[in-house]
Amino acid sequence: MNRAGIDYSVLLPVATNPGQVSKINDGAADLNLKANKILSFGAMHPDFPDWYHELSRMKNLGLKGVKLHPIYQHTNFDDLKYIRILNRAGELNLIILIHAGLDVGYPGVVHASPRMIYNAIQAAGPVKLILAHMGGWRNWDEVENLLPDTGVYLDTSFSLGYMTPNGDGYYKTSQDLELLQEARFIRLIRKFGANKILFGTDSPWGDQARELQKIRDLPLTPSEQSAILGDNAAKLLF
Repeated sequence: MNRAGIDYSVLLPVATNPGQVSKINDGAADLNLKANKILSFGAMHPDFPDWYHELSRMKNLGLKGVKLHPIYQHTNFDDLKYIRILNRAGELNLIILIHAGLDVGYPGVVHASPRMIYNAIQAAGPVKLILAHMGGWRNWDEVENLLPDTGVYLDTSFSLGYMTPNGDGYYKTSQDLELLQEARFIRLIRKFGANKILFGTDSPWGDQARELQKIRDLPLTPSEQSAILGDNAAKLLF
């Protein structure tokens, strides 16, 4: 973070089975008491049996939000098990952030398509919902058609430019993989509104400095850039 010039980061832990949930949340709360410049969300799993009271406990622990990963949790996002989490999080004013769209590690598997996300939004009560990877990784046609008027936030992580075979970070490919190119990336920003876009890096899988420079190189207005690179997150979190 210091090398990249990033002032503050949000840590997003994932529960890959129900037994991890309480321990992750205790660790997140402890980290938030000790860490400087890092804020950890908590985790929830759709099969966690006492989800209702655990979400309340997360709120009481001072956690600001919850990370969900439908692919790793093997559940469609418009399943009732997620909808009830969204409802309760909304009541508690907890932010929900989800991995949206495909995942490079699970080719062809989608448990949070834009259509599923749209269905869940229609079924759930009001909630602050952030969709990682510009609304749905490599599902961007559907993102653009279905989601601009839903009030969701998008984060920019791992969505602009290309994945390259020799690129830095954890993810590797055998050939160049095209993500969103500049013109379409900006079109999505303006369809959703710059006030709904949050800078993300997917660190440590992505390089923080490189992702920051990608945003700074875009032909955005100063107010759009300032909103994306911190103002929006500050309003959501603080």
